[in-house]
Amino acid sequence: MPEVELSAGPIEYEDTGGEGPVLVLLHGLTINGTVWRHVVADLRGDYRCVVPTWPIGGHRKPMNPDADLSLRGLALLIDEFLEKLGLTDVTLVLNDWGGGQLLLSEDRADRVGRLVLSACEAFDNYPPGLPGAAIGLACKIPGGLKTTMSLLRFKAFQRAPGAWGWMSKRAVPSEIMDSWFRPARTDPQIRRDLVKYVKSVPPKDVLLELADRMKSFDRPVLVVWAPEDKLMPREHGRRLVDLFPDARLVEIEDSYTLIPEDQPAEFAKAMREFVPTAHRTRG
Repeated sequence: MPEVELSAGPIEYEDTGGEGPVLVLLHGLTINGTVWRHVVADLRGDYRCVVPTWPIGGHRKPMNPDADLSLRGLALLIDEFLEKLGLTDVTLVLNDWGGGQLLLSEDRADRVGRLVLSACEAFDNYPPGLPGAAIGLACKIPGGLKTTMSLLRFKAFQRAPGAWGWMSKRAVPSEIMDSWFRPARTDPQIRRDLVKYVKSVPPKDVLLELADRMKSFDRPVLVVWAPEDKLMPREHGRRLVDLFPDARLVEIEDSYTLIPEDQPAEFAKAMREFVPTAHRTRG
């Protein structure tokens, strides 16, 4: 897997190459880019899919000890990643982790031509639901995160209600989940990176202020939401559409948060309908 050296440290990524529109797909906490494997397999013939492993717990290579891995720092790192790879007019796609939205709040989205927000953290829902609260608590207790990640070796814990059982309706293959959780289970420096992020999440009033600042983003936005999602409130999808001047909502049934796992074909279909329309709209 290729990697690029950023100010925070090495970032591994997959790049399908090609001349098609560029999709940059970001994953959620404690997982990695393999969550997009089915969607990428569908789209790679017509799009250039770039899938970085973001340093939020599922990354294999630790970041520099002094790296800014706060919510804001990780968002600004996206801009650095795009610049380093020379990518412009990209479609930035978020699922589960919503921190990439702060690029808009910071007015640093010049390289983003279109935005897809799919069942992700939004407004003051950081980190989301019971699983988010559990990770937050684990990061505050000495040894708590190590214990939590060790428990994620067991299927019963992975699929437990209120834990990873609320992330996807369908069981994720064991080898994929092991690749997600192994880094934070085995490497204390990866756990250090994850703790730095989790402890950085601002208070709810600050999060709401940051969300309000996103509304100046006037390029096309697609909001893809799962009505049955137990972590990302359904009304947040509609609120996001109302926030932006050029946004549309697609709801995908029979899915929880990880729509790329539960309904990859429907997700890819929504992407195909959105990106060409955006290109025609922009000339």
